[in-house]
Amino acid sequence: MIYSFKGYTPVVHESSFVHPLAAVTGNVIIGKNCYIGPGAAIRGDWGQIILEDGVNVQENCTVHMFPGKSITLKESAHVGHGAIIHGANLGRNCLIGMNTVIMDDAEIGDESIIGAMSFVKAETKIPKRSLVVGNPAKVIKQVSDDMIAWKTKGTQLYQQLPADCHESLIEVEPLREVPQHMKIQEDVYKTLREHFLRRQESHSKKS
Repeated sequence: MIYSFKGYTPVVHESSFVHPLAAVTGNVIIGKNCYIGPGAAIRGDWGQIILEDGVNVQENCTVHMFPGKSITLKESAHVGHGAIIHGANLGRNCLIGMNTVIMDDAEIGDESIIGAMSFVKAETKIPKRSLVVGNPAKVIKQVSDDMIAWKTKGTQLYQQLPADCHESLIEVEPLREVPQHMKIQEDVYKTLREHFLRRQESHSKKS
């Protein structure tokens, strides 16, 4: 659902997809080819939230801030299921792992990867291309070219998802029996799977 608040109405590019079970409120600007999953809440009631092109905010995420602050999720930022972004800015093409919490005035550098269930304290500055894990979160190493290529491939699936949802997502009554010859969506993930296998093969040769 899209809600106006105190005269601020969200701006959503027509190529993006906001699931009907998500809530986008107030001063929110969503760029091109963004995906907002069911259960996500993006609350621009106390400040402006900008999602640049290609950002995805997945199921059950929260994006909010203290009053008077504004934040930006830069191009191709990838926010995993259940994560909370509270008053933090996300760099270009970064990955925020599932159930991670990032607190106010934190800055996540471009192409950084924050591991699942990490806690990034307020005012933390994460340099670009950092791999970060833990509670409190700490930088453990630099993100390799191979790691960021793998991340980018995964994000590209989410950047295609808005168009797929506009084309084929409809509310229906459930079937009562499994259809014969029901297909599995394996081909959709062929590119990502092949990249993962090549990555494993490369690591095996090095070790």
